[in-house]
Amino acid sequence: MGKIFDWIDSRFGVKEPHKRFLQRPVPENINYSYCLGGMAFTYFLMLAFTGILLSIYYVPSEKEAFKSVVMITNEVTLGWLVRSLHKWSANLFIIFIILHTIRVFVYKAYRPPRDLNWMAGVFGFVTAMASGFTGYLLPWDQKAYWATEVGTSMFGTVPLIGDYLMYAVRGGLDINGTTLIRFYSLHILYLPVSMAVVLWAHFHMVKKQGIAKSL
Repeated sequence: MGKIFDWIDSRFGVKEPHKRFLQRPVPENINYSYCLGGMAFTYFLMLAFTGILLSIYYVPSEKEAFKSVVMITNEVTLGWLVRSLHKWSANLFIIFIILHTIRVFVYKAYRPPRDLNWMAGVFGFVTAMASGFTGYLLPWDQKAYWATEVGTSMFGTVPLIGDYLMYAVRGGLDINGTTLIRFYSLHILYLPVSMAVVLWAHFHMVKKQGIAKSL
């Protein structure tokens, strides 16, 4: 394997530009709580992988969405497993983001010069919650419909612009096929791209600033 990697490195030059990133110093007395962010990132990768597989069979149509989910679960080979992995990865992704945020707050790693990184993390948390909310509608069953009905109705309580916000989120007055398409595009395109940009910025700042010392 070493010879194979050396051959690849002689063509692509993998080791040299990443040497400083892979060999950065690590503070003393760190513990397993520093792995919480890495676990969240692992589940993000799992979500991306399983989401790509699910998108092969899922049909974002008012008439076909529920049928396609049933087909994935009952007919597609290992479809039930991929869907379960996607569901549980989403739950664990948000849980580990919350735990990581608590760790950063307790260790006061939000203070300058890491304040911008803290804000990036907050934006990432909001993006993760939005991804979970938009993904919840995609099975297009009664549970998903009424949960989205309640969730989107909350936008209508915002003073002055509430009705406009609710209309923008739903794509109309009611939840219908337009809402499904809007949530699907947000879930598989705009929100994942936003999360990827946030993660890049987050890792870039960690690389430049180093890991915050434990208490």
